[in-house]
Amino acid sequence: MSDVLDQSDIDALLSAVDSGDIEEETTTAQIFSRNRRDLEHVEIKDYDFKRPERISKDQMRALQTLHDTFARNLGASLSGFLRTIVEVRVAHAEQMTYSEFIAGLPNPTSFNLVSAEELDGQLCLEISPLIIYPIIDRLLGGSNQDLFIPQRPMTLIETRLIRTILERGMTALSEAWESIRKIKFELGEMESNPQIMQIVPPNEVVVVLGFEIKMTSRAGTMSLCIPFNVIEPMIDDLSAQNWFLAGRMHAEHKWEELIAKRLADAQLQVTGVLAETTMTLADLRGLEVGDLIMTEKPASAPALVTAGGHPKFLAHLGQYKGNRALRIVRPVESTDRI
Repeated sequence: MSDVLDQSDIDALLSAVDSGDIEEETTTAQIFSRNRRDLEHVEIKDYDFKRPERISKDQMRALQTLHDTFARNLGASLSGFLRTIVEVRVAHAEQMTYSEFIAGLPNPTSFNLVSAEELDGQLCLEISPLIIYPIIDRLLGGSNQDLFIPQRPMTLIETRLIRTILERGMTALSEAWESIRKIKFELGEMESNPQIMQIVPPNEVVVVLGFEIKMTSRAGTMSLCIPFNVIEPMIDDLSAQNWFLAGRMHAEHKWEELIAKRLADAQLQVTGVLAETTMTLADLRGLEVGDLIMTEKPASAPALVTAGGHPKFLAHLGQYKGNRALRIVRPVESTDRI
């Protein structure tokens, strides 16, 4: 029997498919799994083994939440400093290689190194000229109307002006990272060409947090690049559970200090009890001036000092600068019979 179909066989097969007598075969990619059975809803994505995901999604969300606080603090600080409303928000957070990050930056721009003694390595902060020059114009008394954005490196005066803005950013960044670890970020070298600065190898994985800065009618971007090897020692602290726990513990410690400070200024009544005795109500009603109340306590026995009605110390009765005084002997112990 020949395996070759003639024209009549082909026409018969096509007519059978059109009538529904024969169903078309669908080729589905076989996904090997012990549990999956529904292959029609399998989603296949490309995976680049040259750029593995070093940080989990939970840790990335924690980083983004952490820098949301940084964005709010920076916006509030710049609004007060520039006397205008400045909005800063996190636009995106992603992982990439350092070479891809550098390739996506404009030239010239404001490329700044950020260091901290607590971290083994450096970070970099890039601010777009689209927002740098409106900020400089605002600092110099301008209105940002018809402002021309020059395509050149910043001058020495412009660098010093923008450095005052970045110093405020370092303070806001340090405050945001306090929930993870106490880190003091400091501003390092500043360059206009990002290709000059190579803080890590080109294929090193970095976390890039993109920010959007808005000021009146002007807007620009800011990027914070964090190499993975810099935050690797504390990567476990960036998990959602540990991060929120650390934030809650930090808040509880803050409240403890505040409550202790308020209690330290509170007034408390202190009483010296020389002796105690009992008498009948009839004897109490019959007391007159000059009567003596007898106790069984010797005059040489220490007096009891109470604070807020609770026994705290034993003391001797005496006199200091013409006033009656009590000299503390020792605290009251649980074995003392009061």
